[in-house]
Amino acid sequence: MRLIQRWMAAVMALFLFFSALPEVKAMSVSAKSAILMEQSTGRVLFEKDAHTKRRIASITKIMTAILAIESGKMDEMVTVSERAVRTEGSSIYLKPNEKIELKHLVYGLMLRSGNDAAVAIAEHVGGSVEGFVFLMNEKAAQIGMRNTEFANPHGLDDAENHYSTAYDMALLMRYAMQNKQFREISGTKVHRAPNPEEKWDRIWRNKNKLLTNLYEYCTGGKTGYTKRAKRTLVTTASKDAMDLIAVTINAGDDWNDHIAMYEHGFDHYMMTKISADDIVEDIDDPFYKKRLFVARDFLYPLTEKEQSLVHIKRQLLKPRKDWSKKDVPNVVGRAQLYIGDEKVDEMPIFYENGQTKKEKNSFFHLFRFLGVGRNG
Repeated sequence: MRLIQRWMAAVMALFLFFSALPEVKAMSVSAKSAILMEQSTGRVLFEKDAHTKRRIASITKIMTAILAIESGKMDEMVTVSERAVRTEGSSIYLKPNEKIELKHLVYGLMLRSGNDAAVAIAEHVGGSVEGFVFLMNEKAAQIGMRNTEFANPHGLDDAENHYSTAYDMALLMRYAMQNKQFREISGTKVHRAPNPEEKWDRIWRNKNKLLTNLYEYCTGGKTGYTKRAKRTLVTTASKDAMDLIAVTINAGDDWNDHIAMYEHGFDHYMMTKISADDIVEDIDDPFYKKRLFVARDFLYPLTEKEQSLVHIKRQLLKPRKDWSKKDVPNVVGRAQLYIGDEKVDEMPIFYENGQTKKEKNSFFHLFRFLGVGRNG
């Protein structure tokens, strides 16, 4: 009898576990590798073979663009070299010894996928193409792109050791989208750049059709294609306070792949917030009461079923008898966000006293910028 009861209990536990899983419909994409990621948390909402190393073509230029922007040289004039002009493939038709601002090169890189622009940027920012490639791989390591190696700034198939994964490229786009200037360039539909040897300016229209006419919620991205890599695409989209990143590699129908992934994300997930005040409001320890704060809200993409499983755990230092108000450490604990048994986010809990109280707003802005405690 006891054996039957244990068996029934196990069956019931399995039923409850699987019934609590996200209720999402099956989805298929044409791409060999694909991923859908929420930007602020890095939560993966959909993936297909997302960690396989593949050729990535011109989505490489996301890294080239963010390094150029972060160099602080966007207003500097770049002298275009013969090597840049001779680069094969897509081009913005630069001329040897032409002088052009770095920021215009980045627009030409992102909107028109100029391989000549990529080399000109690399030489100016890195001192040489080879020096710039070193910076690319250094940045990739910092971001956590563990299955990525760059061999050039444009993504052409001239090197075997140039590859990434859908997941790593989502990490890169997530990092780049934290930069305001990158967001502006990535989301620009048309850019006008000077053309000193002609009577007319260069006008570059973005190749990203999702942005220009196919998907109203698209906010930016980068296209790519080579014969060996096939079609690659990284895009971003925003709707109902949720910002998503989609990546496809070697896709036969990438525009529709991205739309399908975005609709999947927007239909099945919503950004759920637990405010910073609510996180510490019901802590009733007399020593800590009304003196605790956290630096940000908990904000996480959840399915409808997951919302019923959300709870917060808080761990606090036990107050010492010899503490005066000024002796209390700045950080006195941690708040942790759980979905069921899975911890998905955490942050420090601060104690308001003296300097800490004065710097409360500074803590808020610092931790919000750094994303302290967030997964991904």
